[in-house]
Amino acid sequence: MNQEKRYHPLIILHDIWRLVSNSIFFFIFLFIIQANSEFWLYKYGRYAFVLLFIIILLDVPVKWFTSRYKIDDKSLQLQRRLFANSSRTIPYENIQHVRRKTTLFHRIFNMTSLTLETNVTGDHSSVTFQVLTPEESMDIEKQIRRKGNITDREVIFEENQAKPAIETKYGNNAGYTVHFTPVKRDIFKAALTSFSFIAVIPIAWSLISNLEQLFHMEGKIEGMFSNMLHSWSWWMLLIFLTLLMLAAVFGGGILTALRYGKYEIASDVDHIYISKGILEMTSFTITKANVQAVSVHQSWMKRILGLAEVKLICAGGTSTEELEVNTLYPFLPVQRAYSMIHEILPDYQVAANMERLPKKALSLRMFRPSWFWMIATVFLFYFRPDFFGIELAWWVPSIVILLLVITSRVLGFFQTGFTMRGEFVQFKTGGFTNKLFLSKRTKIAELQLTRNIIQQKLGLVSIIMSHRARPVKHTRIKDVPIEWCKVFRNWYISKEQAPVQQRTNWSTPR
Repeated sequence: MNQEKRYHPLIILHDIWRLVSNSIFFFIFLFIIQANSEFWLYKYGRYAFVLLFIIILLDVPVKWFTSRYKIDDKSLQLQRRLFANSSRTIPYENIQHVRRKTTLFHRIFNMTSLTLETNVTGDHSSVTFQVLTPEESMDIEKQIRRKGNITDREVIFEENQAKPAIETKYGNNAGYTVHFTPVKRDIFKAALTSFSFIAVIPIAWSLISNLEQLFHMEGKIEGMFSNMLHSWSWWMLLIFLTLLMLAAVFGGGILTALRYGKYEIASDVDHIYISKGILEMTSFTITKANVQAVSVHQSWMKRILGLAEVKLICAGGTSTEELEVNTLYPFLPVQRAYSMIHEILPDYQVAANMERLPKKALSLRMFRPSWFWMIATVFLFYFRPDFFGIELAWWVPSIVILLLVITSRVLGFFQTGFTMRGEFVQFKTGGFTNKLFLSKRTKIAELQLTRNIIQQKLGLVSIIMSHRARPVKHTRIKDVPIEWCKVFRNWYISKEQAPVQQRTNWSTPR
């Protein structure tokens, strides 16, 4: 491990694979769809595309030949020697999270990729080994766990490893527990909630449009559907639309199953393990000590179906691609979501009863200007758009938007709550959607209390909490009574536990 090594030779093929897959759309567009176009943008775009493709293609083997890495006792070292030497050293203690992803390419060659997330920010916040054998990936992570701030445990989620073997290997001594695996009912709810069946429609329409241009059939398919609508009877159209909707739901279910199939949430004493995917499998390891807060989200559709999404806010953060992986299955039943938080993080427990906003906060919210409604009204007055060919006075949709804003504010007033007990504080905000936020006092990086003139007159305060993440996570709750804020502020700055309302009940919320 202390010797310099070249990356696996298959990384050359992997980079070529990725180059081709990223270029296929531009190739079809420039050389097939716009092949006969003499417009200067498309004409010179074809030359630029070929030139850029060749340059990147030639750089792939050069990059492999000049790049090396070294795993020593204290750090990971990356080097590239070309015209000028460059090196990068990553101490193990800076590595916060480990993610393994197995795409279709990796599965063909029985390989995997490994991404190490660090606590630094910027473009160099992570290190990715694009192609590794499962054994190499295991060895690197074991070395990091032994020498870094992640405790010495082997990888729980090895993509080609059977689950019984995992459970036998770690057993109860490692505290390894599987908390959730979705069944067919969960996949079906996920398909409905994510509206993936709707995504099938534009995908199918895009394919039809491309086929029309490719085979010079412009307007023929559209004309066929138009003739169908005029010649078929109503019951034939009803059957056709029903079959079309069932096909869309079936296709959406397949997309959801491919995305969330084999999803598993597990944990041991020190870590949380998330794995998902069928064609492309991803596993992610989160250190419990790095969890800064827990957030529970419900969209309007999830509220109807009684589902919720639990997000973990972690120190050091993750890149945009991994933010989704930090979600504990996005379609958990609400009660299961609350209980799972306590199972995975025993110190965290969601409070059932919370303090409510005073009535004067509702008056303030109702008279607070809505910039969205104002801008929408100006737009409607100036452009006077038609909605699906229906002519309406411009003020009708403006009133509808205003009623939606008022309804959202009323719902938000009744759903907003706040409480604290021991080392934890809990906020809940909402409207048509709602969000519950639970954090520990020691995890709050900054506390800010703000008041405008009207809030000062009414004795209300807005609270902003900041947590270490990338980007920094800000949580805001408006119009909280100043008396509670004083207690909250003393609780935050004091080493001793501040007094808390006795009526706080720590059972599962309903």
